[in-house]
Amino acid sequence: MLKTVFKALLPVLERSALAADRAFSGYVQPRRARGKLLLQPYVGWGTPGRVELMGRVLLPRTVAPARRTDPRLRNAQNVLRRLFSREVGGVTVSGVLNGQRAAAVSDSDGYFTLAFTPPSPLPGGWHQVPLQLDGREVQASARVQVVADARFGVISDLDDTVIQSDVTSVPRMLSTVLTGNARTRLPFPGVGALYRALTRDGEARNPIFYVSSSPWNFFDLLWQFLDYRRIPLGPLFLRNWGMDLMGGHGGYKHGVIEQIFQRFPDLKFVLVGDSGEKDPEIYAEVVHRHPGRVLAVYIRDVTEAHRDEGVLKLRAEVRKAGVDLVLAADSLNAASHAMAMGLITPGEYRSVLTSVARSYET
Repeated sequence: MLKTVFKALLPVLERSALAADRAFSGYVQPRRARGKLLLQPYVGWGTPGRVELMGRVLLPRTVAPARRTDPRLRNAQNVLRRLFSREVGGVTVSGVLNGQRAAAVSDSDGYFTLAFTPPSPLPGGWHQVPLQLDGREVQASARVQVVADARFGVISDLDDTVIQSDVTSVPRMLSTVLTGNARTRLPFPGVGALYRALTRDGEARNPIFYVSSSPWNFFDLLWQFLDYRRIPLGPLFLRNWGMDLMGGHGGYKHGVIEQIFQRFPDLKFVLVGDSGEKDPEIYAEVVHRHPGRVLAVYIRDVTEAHRDEGVLKLRAEVRKAGVDLVLAADSLNAASHAMAMGLITPGEYRSVLTSVARSYET
């Protein structure tokens, strides 16, 4: 009954919250725009002929670089500083990629998106995009990943897939997320070695895309975590902090994956997630919706036996479509399957094996 009432009231609550947000923004945004501003670029992505770069305009915040010895209270304070960001709308941001300039105006939440259509195709790999706030001495540099000539791509969840978050237990999850930092948060055993193997293809590089329900406010923390743990870097797709988080995990993730599949229509993908939320169901739907586009589905087992039964039923359905869904407690089973499919080499499999073995020894 309460669930039905909540669903009925949700549109009203969303409209009310949106109206209140607009009224507040109309009052505070012009005042914020007159102050000192911070340009926060995210990671651009695209093809040789089209690239998108998203970022945000904010008031500066004081977040010291993470250290392993930071006390939990300081980590919690930094998390709160990230969550309660002060965004600035109505500011023009411009960037230059391969000689082409693009500009956009930040919205009421501070977000902007620059779209580049270079006159000549860009080479695959990483590119730097200098950014500037028009009329101000505020600059930044963004990274852009251009995908060309890859053998396949990887789409991965983050929480409880790459980074240990305990999403199946709310108290443990809150403790982990609120009191950790980029240096103290832990990856799952072997995940770095597995992802390095999947993204390395001789001298070329297979792209990896991270899709998470974490808010954009945590972008810098997640990026620093990946870099510090030597896990391959790639574009992060996160969510807007606020009412957008009430829209549900599944619909959001479906939308991002569809966007990636449409942008690279000739590229096949490996999908990696965990059993804690709806990744198995989402990926099974992707397999059915895009026949022949998914090479394998790897699901990290982080739940109890009753959840495993449902995932195993999905595995049988996915197998009918010619795709293997591997449910595994660590990265080794996924690496074994990837080696059997020729996605990684025997030497890379041994690297994953060594990494997993070392993590259990410590």
